[in-house]
Amino acid sequence: MPTLKDAHINPLGFREYDARWLYPKDINKEGIKNVGQGLGSQIILKTNKSPRVIVGHDYRSYSEEVKKKLMEGLIDTGCNIEDIGLALSPTVYFAQFNLGADAVAMVTASHNENGWTGIKMGIEKGLTHSPAEMNELKKIVLEKKFIKGKGSYKEIKGFKDIYINNLIKGKIKKKLKVVVACGNGTAGIFAPKVLKEIGCEIVELDCNLNYNFPKYNPNPEDLRMLHDISESVRKNNADVGFGFDGDGDRVGIIDNNGKEIYSDKVGLLIARNLAPNYKNKKFIVDVKSTALFAKDKILLENNCETIYWKTGHSHIKRKVNEVKALAGFEKSGHFFFNQPLGYGYDDGINSAIQVCRLLDNQNKKISEIINELPKTYQTPTMAPFCKDEEKYKVVESLVKEVQNLKASNTKIDDQKIADILTVNGVRFSLEDGSWGLIRASSNKPSLVVVTESPTSDKRKKKIFEFIDRMLQKTGKVGDYDQKI
Repeated sequence: MPTLKDAHINPLGFREYDARWLYPKDINKEGIKNVGQGLGSQIILKTNKSPRVIVGHDYRSYSEEVKKKLMEGLIDTGCNIEDIGLALSPTVYFAQFNLGADAVAMVTASHNENGWTGIKMGIEKGLTHSPAEMNELKKIVLEKKFIKGKGSYKEIKGFKDIYINNLIKGKIKKKLKVVVACGNGTAGIFAPKVLKEIGCEIVELDCNLNYNFPKYNPNPEDLRMLHDISESVRKNNADVGFGFDGDGDRVGIIDNNGKEIYSDKVGLLIARNLAPNYKNKKFIVDVKSTALFAKDKILLENNCETIYWKTGHSHIKRKVNEVKALAGFEKSGHFFFNQPLGYGYDDGINSAIQVCRLLDNQNKKISEIINELPKTYQTPTMAPFCKDEEKYKVVESLVKEVQNLKASNTKIDDQKIADILTVNGVRFSLEDGSWGLIRASSNKPSLVVVTESPTSDKRKKKIFEFIDRMLQKTGKVGDYDQKI
């Protein structure tokens, strides 16, 4: 029989670019300590020194006890902990720059349901672990190849204010009225204050901290959260609504009419606003994003290039860093701003500030600005269930199937497949610019499906039906979290 001292760790918790487990079912306290020892060993191997590691935690009932065990493991290897306490993921990322530390470890399960815990970690400033680093960490932890040492612990008090003060440089001229929704997550003690300080009039929605998440998880892709923000925007006649996720690195946007603007379209608006002042720059977008970036008139006039890349905050961050892009935009609401706009990491509050600057810069409502974009018909991000141990194989087989369909000139709604992108799953584009995407989710047992058409809502649905038939044929795909 395993004792309390035995470490229990489900290996599937080591995801593509962070770690997530049901706690204590899939990982116990001793398991968390082992992960701390593994991460500490990895940091020491990479930095060749006695490293300083910034640690923070989100507002869940068990996050502090998880962080305590993680820190014990890190200290046992020789890491020197600088604990900034209750924080957002971007607060921890910023602290690494501000305090000149060697690595970060943030205890958060982001927007996952209660019962989940996890760690977002990074060594190189502004970057979180890559899949290769996650595999390396998993190996060190499961094989218990730990370095032994004696580290230290230091509490950093008042860092929340240092982070907030860094964000509020430069006020906006317009008196914008904004709804700030935090779903009772950690962003509630940060976002309202920041947006008020830059000059906005604030309407708070679920900004009090409550780790039971009484209404829904703080997730700006959750339709219930979006519906609540929409209602509040209309009721208060607000200019814009912002919804922040559990650890504050993502934001969802509702326009002045109470209508959701998909994050990729928000990214395009921000890119168009930035392009005239930042000519010849690159923008990175993930494979779930609208095809409008590639042919956008304003971006092309200013010689700006868009690169479609792998979904995932770690992948986009790295690509932004690698090609020195001005910004990166992910459909799920992670936005990344490089110097001089930010440090390259994802920060939902900084993203909201950029939207406020966009509105400050134009004498139009956000609904009018979005209507200037060519119309496309787009599905939400849909997640049909597929087991963690099967999802990557399923996607691999579907990549081959789509390639064969292109080779045989098979038509989807009377359109041939014109182009295939396999940088992350398979994204196939039709002759008229319509497209469909199938990829494996990085943090849940599911696939990810998105379709878009510049032609018609009917074509968007036809592409979805085509994908759905392929998925059902595998016999390994279950129900969707939502359908169109």
